[in-house]
Amino acid sequence: MSTKLYLIISGAIFFLVGMLHLFRLIYHWPIIVGTITIPHSLSYVGLPVTIGYFVWACWLLSRRGSVK
Repeated sequence: MSTKLYLIISGAIFFLVGMLHLFRLIYHWPIIVGTITIPHSLSYVGLPVTIGYFVWACWLLSRRGSVK
């Protein structure tokens, strides 16, 4: 797999996960795993982390000459 394809795929996945965190916070979607309810505070942490990885992947894609 080429580096460019890897960055496109991972960037897209991080973007989608980030949007799910955002929608969860906006619409107050619950996440229940078995008998455990995942707190919304996890999305407050997960949103900037995943969007940060998305931005990083885009930045690496935009660099000319270093990605083959």
